[in-house]
Amino acid sequence: MVNEAVISSFRDDLETEARRLGFAAFGVASAREDAQAAGRLDSWLDEGMHGSMSWMAERAHHRRSPQGLWPEARSVIALGMSYAPANDPMALENHPDKARISVYAQGRDYHDTVKKALKGVARWLVAEAAKRGIPDVGVKVFTDTAPVMEKPLAQAAGLGWQGKHTNLVSREHGSWLFLGEIYTTLAFEPDREGRDLCGSCRACQDACPTDAFPQPYRLDARRCISYLTIEHKGPIPHEFREGIGNRIYGCDDCLAVCPWNKFAQTAHRHRAFLPRAELAAPALADLLALDDAGFRALFSGSPIKRIGRDRFVRNCLIAAGNSADQALLPNVEALLDDSDPVVAEAAGWAAAKLRPLA
Repeated sequence: MVNEAVISSFRDDLETEARRLGFAAFGVASAREDAQAAGRLDSWLDEGMHGSMSWMAERAHHRRSPQGLWPEARSVIALGMSYAPANDPMALENHPDKARISVYAQGRDYHDTVKKALKGVARWLVAEAAKRGIPDVGVKVFTDTAPVMEKPLAQAAGLGWQGKHTNLVSREHGSWLFLGEIYTTLAFEPDREGRDLCGSCRACQDACPTDAFPQPYRLDARRCISYLTIEHKGPIPHEFREGIGNRIYGCDDCLAVCPWNKFAQTAHRHRAFLPRAELAAPALADLLALDDAGFRALFSGSPIKRIGRDRFVRNCLIAAGNSADQALLPNVEALLDDSDPVVAEAAGWAAAKLRPLA
C-alpha cells in the first residue's frame, strides 16, 4: 500500500513538471465512468448530431469512460496548453477579400506539440514513481485523436467547465486551451470538478452564424462551421454557405465572444502556437490559386494540411462567393473545370454569385 503522503507529494511534483514542459493547466480526475457525461454522449449520437463523424459512434463504448477504453486505468491527468490569441479572432469579419483561419490552426500542428509534451510528462511520471517506491505504473497518453471525452474529463479534473458552446471554459485561460490526457494505473486523489459559471449569458449562442446550438450546452455538428469546413467532405449544403462568410478553416465566433476570455493572457501561450504571418490574414486570391503541391508546401506542419487541397479550395470558393468582390471572379472561373467535382460545383456557385447581373 502506497502512503497517501507520498502520493500527494508526487502529484504536486508532477504538476510542476507538466508546467515546465509547457502546460498551463493541470488537474486529476477519476477514471471511472461519469454516468451523466456518458448519457449525454449517447443522446447526442442517437440524434445524429455527430454528422458524418462515424468514428464517434463506432467507438462510443470506449469513449463513454476511461476504463471503457483501458480497464486498468485509475486516474486521468488532464492537461491544457494555452493558445490564447493576441488579436481579436473576429478582426477580419469585415474584410471579405481575406480568409479567416481559426486561431488554433494559425501556428504549428497542436497534435504534435501536445503529444510530445504529454509523452515527456508520462515518462517522468513512470521514472519518478519507480524512484519513490511505486513500481510498474502504467500510462497511456491521448490528445484529440483517440476515443476520449476530453472536455468532460477536463471539467471533472477542475480545469474549467463545459460552457453553453460545449467547449471548455477556464477562469484563467478563457476558451483557448488545447487538451491532452494521461491515463494511469496510479490512483491519485481527484481534484474538485470545475463549476459552471456561464450564468444567464448566451453570447456564444447568439454569435453562431449558422444556428448550430439547438439549446444551451448542445451542439449540432451538422450546422457547425468548424465541422462543415474541416470534417465534411462533400458539397457544403447551400443553406449554410452564406453564414460561413469568409471562414475557410474552422470558426472562432462562439469562443471569441465569451466574456471569460478577458482573463486569458498571451503570456501563458505556448510559443509553438504563435501565428504564422502568412496565415494571419491571407488573401483569398492567393489561396484559390493553390494546386496540390502549393497547398502542401504552404501548410507543412499545420493542422490544415490534413483536409487536403480539394476540401480547402472548396472552402475558399464559398468565401469568394460570399465576398461580393468581382475581382475574384477570374480566380473562381479558373476552377470551373477542376478535376474534383466538389471544387467544380463550388466554383460554379461562387461564379454565379460574383457575375454582374445582366
